[in-house]
Amino acid sequence: MPDVRFDRYYRYDALTDLLRAYESENPGKVRLESIGKSHEGRDIWLVKVTDLSTGSPEDKPGFWCDGNIHASEVSASTAVLMILHKLVTEDHGSLLAERTFYLVPRLNPDGAEWALADVPRIIRSSTRPYPYDEDDLYGLERRDVDGDGRILSIRIPDENGPWKVADEDSRLLKLREPGETGGAYFRVIPEGLLHHYDGVSIKPRRVKEGLDFNRNFPSAWRLEHEQHGAGPYPTSEPEIRAAVQAIVDRPNICGAITFHTFSGVLLRPPSRMPDDDIPPEDLWTYQSLGETGKKMTGYPPVSNYHEFKYHPKEVITGVFDDWMYEHQGVHAWTVEIWSPQRQAGISDYKYIDWFRSHPFEDDLKLLKWSDENLDGAGYVEWYPFDHPQLGRVEIGGWDPQLMFRNPPPKFLEKEVAPLAEWALWHASTGPRLTVRELRTEPVGEHVRLRLVVQNSGWLPTNVTKLAADKKLCRGVVGEIERLADGKPLPFEPLAGTPPWLVSGQLREEKGQLVGWSHTPVSGFGWHMDATDDVAVFEWVVGRGATYRLTARHERAGAIHVEASV
Repeated sequence: MPDVRFDRYYRYDALTDLLRAYESENPGKVRLESIGKSHEGRDIWLVKVTDLSTGSPEDKPGFWCDGNIHASEVSASTAVLMILHKLVTEDHGSLLAERTFYLVPRLNPDGAEWALADVPRIIRSSTRPYPYDEDDLYGLERRDVDGDGRILSIRIPDENGPWKVADEDSRLLKLREPGETGGAYFRVIPEGLLHHYDGVSIKPRRVKEGLDFNRNFPSAWRLEHEQHGAGPYPTSEPEIRAAVQAIVDRPNICGAITFHTFSGVLLRPPSRMPDDDIPPEDLWTYQSLGETGKKMTGYPPVSNYHEFKYHPKEVITGVFDDWMYEHQGVHAWTVEIWSPQRQAGISDYKYIDWFRSHPFEDDLKLLKWSDENLDGAGYVEWYPFDHPQLGRVEIGGWDPQLMFRNPPPKFLEKEVAPLAEWALWHASTGPRLTVRELRTEPVGEHVRLRLVVQNSGWLPTNVTKLAADKKLCRGVVGEIERLADGKPLPFEPLAGTPPWLVSGQLREEKGQLVGWSHTPVSGFGWHMDATDDVAVFEWVVGRGATYRLTARHERAGAIHVEASV
């Protein structure tokens, strides 16, 4: 196997070499392809993983996983890489025989290169300037001003500052109480330099690279004045267009996970409406999938709309998981990797609201965890620095890259391994066509062929109720062909039914087939398990020939059987 390590973050060239090594060392399972180019011209790699000896990848139910859509969220790439590694190094033979995985470890290779550079530049997504190709002439630019490889905080003595030194631990700062006066106070800003500084005004500098890829998907996309970073139009960015096209071109995809950081939660749609506005059947399935996810990962399943808003009066749109659910009709999740709060023993907290307001005791717990697990590197004690514009200040505080944005490298493997296991389990819940019966019986001088297929998956063939309501996928299709020398016998479509087909249809579409995902737990005498998971196709054909019978569903896979009569 490739010499892969899960306690480090790989830059683009090293990651590419790893993916090529997985392909070359697993020729019967792994195929690597580029689904497009990034803004700077890097290939966006998709790894297709399945047992190629058991059929075409597109004839099997598929599952999509991507990561690192946001530039600095590099542990997301590691999570997808872990899924690939588990698929080829552990015994997942039956899973790969029946299903296909589509893995995109790094959807945003340009932004990740900036984040992983020796002198990192932290942006939200693309390196493409947006909405204007010009630098802001004013404000604070986040930068490592003292050359230590970190971007920390600067504290400036200010009698009107909102912060004071904490009595509980002098390394920490604590907010002043309302009406509090007479102490030594500070103003805190990110480490950086001020452009066209007038000696008084301090404000953030607008980042020229203002795109947010996870606002650029087609579902309920909104203009820049309504939602910052959404781009000039849906899928305007080559990285997002590549992902959308790759998914649309693979209608066998039955579910998806996109990996982000951080908060340690499993986020689910919808993002812009309450749960009451989606079919209850889909909500119930999301809840069931999420509860298993919580058991396997420790991450709670969380509603985007009800529990993960950045502001109580605002919603986000144009995001991946909404698009996958609303337009593709499959269950999709956004997994936010890593919770330093949970590591520090803080369990009862509201994920976004915590950053606005939380007990000071939580800061003490986080500081203690940093001291014991990171040798204190998660919080840097304040040290004096002569700033070229602000004069004598102090630099220090939380190291956001090490402490919050991604797991510290030594915690990385332990964090992503359970997430990969949940992704593999999630994929196994999808629909799958299997043969229940193939029967031949004489009918006079002819033969009746009877093919009975069944959905053996937990989910229905349509996957979601929304997909059925919006008719986002066809029902099960049955087809018959007569073979000659192993190849389908051609016939003239305008000449009518071919003479070898006495009754039945060359192609016939049935409906959707249920799984057992919505079977109630209470069966007190009135419950009935109808055979809504079964489809029956029948033909009467001539003797002395070989026929190929096909049953296919774009999500549940395809079955090809031959009968010589």
